[in-house]
Amino acid sequence: MDEVFKALADVSRRRLLDRLNGRDGQTLRELCEGLDMARQSVSKHLAVLEEANLVSVVRRGREKLHFLNAVPINAIADRWISQYDRERTSALADLKTALEHEPMNDKNKNEKCEFVYTTYIRTTPERLWQALTDPAFTLRYWKVALKSDWKPGSTLTWEQEGTTISDPEQVVLEAEPHRRLAYTWHTFTPEWATSVGLGDDVLAKLTAEPRSKVGFDIEPLGEMVKLTVTHSAAVPGSTLLEMVGQGWPPLLSSLKTLLETGETLPEPTG
Repeated sequence: MDEVFKALADVSRRRLLDRLNGRDGQTLRELCEGLDMARQSVSKHLAVLEEANLVSVVRRGREKLHFLNAVPINAIADRWISQYDRERTSALADLKTALEHEPMNDKNKNEKCEFVYTTYIRTTPERLWQALTDPAFTLRYWKVALKSDWKPGSTLTWEQEGTTISDPEQVVLEAEPHRRLAYTWHTFTPEWATSVGLGDDVLAKLTAEPRSKVGFDIEPLGEMVKLTVTHSAAVPGSTLLEMVGQGWPPLLSSLKTLLETGETLPEPTG
């Protein structure tokens, strides 16, 4: 965690995180606009943030898009805050809350088409691949059974909260074992909405949107594996993207905990 604290100690780097918190997926040029810093300085600060896993970089053609990654702050807050005096850690908790829940303004909301999240897990690519594709495994941390032969073009069946969701458009897009997995998101049925307690108004918004897709990139790094999840929507300001932005962080924290300790995170109460 030393790299995280070092990265957060600099006011310029905190400003860059604030800008990404306001609008994710910016290029270096966009991040430089309005800042009283040279392009080279911004680039160096971003390199420190990326090294600390506070920023994820996704290449789109010749451009590099920068995304806020709250995983390290989640880890500090979830694993340490409960062990120490709450008052002494309130600033860290406030930062965690701001990164996860601060609402974007309408302009920024309408520009967002991707949710990117990166985490580092002490496991192997083979074990992580199993955790992403084995229904017995996904049930433990996701409470969803994903069933497929995991070949590109094959259909994918979701079983969640007693509801089975199948559709010809629920398909595997990419499958390179232990390296890359991508598939289209599930169909939003009334039965599914009822099982998860979703209102008719939200269901109507979800069904009106084009189907989204999610990708998992797996990169071995010594004893660790870097997992980058990219959930892409077809339209800016997607209702689904807002929802998965809140759903993926705790889900991936549970996945990480399961792979590293054999136990899933406790469910929130209240």
